[in-house]
Amino acid sequence: MHHSSPSAPPSTPPSMSVPRDQTKATRSVLLTTLFFSLLFLVSFYSTSSSSRRSIDSQTQSDPFLFPTRPAFPSKIPSHPAPPSLAYLISGSAGDAARIVRLLHAVYHPKNQYLLHLDQSAPQAERDSLAVTVESVPVFRAAQNVDVIGKADFSYPAGSTSISSTLHGASILLKLSKNWDWFINLNAADYPLIKQDDLLHILSYMPKELNFVNHTSYLDRRDSIRLKRIIVDPGLYLSEKNPMFYVSQKRQLPNAFRLFSVSVPWQMCKIFAQLWAKGSTVVILSRNFVEFCILGTDNLPRTLLMYLSNTPSSFPNYFPTILCNSHQFNKTVINDNLLFVACDKPSKQNCTLNSTEFDDMIQSGAIFASQFRFDDPVLDRIDREILNRSPGNVVPGGWCLGEPGNNTCSVWGDADILRPGPGSRRLENRLIEMFSGGNFRSQQCILE
Repeated sequence: MHHSSPSAPPSTPPSMSVPRDQTKATRSVLLTTLFFSLLFLVSFYSTSSSSRRSIDSQTQSDPFLFPTRPAFPSKIPSHPAPPSLAYLISGSAGDAARIVRLLHAVYHPKNQYLLHLDQSAPQAERDSLAVTVESVPVFRAAQNVDVIGKADFSYPAGSTSISSTLHGASILLKLSKNWDWFINLNAADYPLIKQDDLLHILSYMPKELNFVNHTSYLDRRDSIRLKRIIVDPGLYLSEKNPMFYVSQKRQLPNAFRLFSVSVPWQMCKIFAQLWAKGSTVVILSRNFVEFCILGTDNLPRTLLMYLSNTPSSFPNYFPTILCNSHQFNKTVINDNLLFVACDKPSKQNCTLNSTEFDDMIQSGAIFASQFRFDDPVLDRIDREILNRSPGNVVPGGWCLGEPGNNTCSVWGDADILRPGPGSRRLENRLIEMFSGGNFRSQQCILE
């Protein structure tokens, strides 16, 4: 019997099935290749764009400027790490050049700087200030200098000077989480020591300390001033208008004790010139600034509302909060380390000049106030104290450039300080302040 072998499956004609399979496979390969090609191109474009941004950034800010700290220090540091300071530098119309000069004089890459021209200055001057800051390579490289674009009114004889200062401090809190002390300066102020000197001394100080002149003694003039009621138009008007006074008076508060900047009674009239220009310098700890702006205690807000209708209220705000708070009343140093020309009753104005040069330097103060615009004594301070050439920042331990050129055109480790005679003058002042029990005996004493 013949058995037929199983028949093989019929072969598919090549013209029908093979091209279909090959087409599917080819289409799949092409789609996959195209997909990965697109990913590669996108990745390459992103990388190229990032590189171009990096190159552009390096082109705009010299790559030799402000390198990061060495990952492995060459030696174990023998001194505490220097702190960081937050500066608010304020001015009015025509003060842009003074602010730039002051910025150069107090500059250090570890610090944070905020510049403010109030609304009396035209917007063109504010824009020019921002362009000037951006054009300085060291400022652009470190990216630690900012200009307030939307300005505040600041009526020094009203309460808007308080709100303007708090506004600046709140911006500085947002700009950097690393600074330790807040310092407010006016365009007419100027430093008497280098930043390396100041940072060196503060590196040994508790970061809770607040340097604020204060007294609870209120004479008859203070009482009259604090009982008067004013309306500060800067709180509600977009244009500068004169303040007006309310005929009715109020009693002094008894829910808290008012403190003010300590001034001998003979000089109250002269010091009013300083307050009128917003030159009550304070050096405040970051913890205290956060307490005033972000804290849950209601005293800072209550006092702000009370002083909103009080003439010349700025000298009362920070001393009153510090001395009425159990958290901070033991952290106050009754000295703002500021030298003023009004230390003698015979002075008829508060402007400084060359005749006070020796006194201001030997005082051990950090800053001095008030200076006329481009007074020759400023050039002498630059030349003999700060070692600063025109248009340049004060050289410090972070500057590695050649002495023949701008030494700060090449930056090193910003934590390296080279303190000089200024640190010894400040140290002597602080030693005298803390010796003999003077420190505790002058803290928030009720008189």
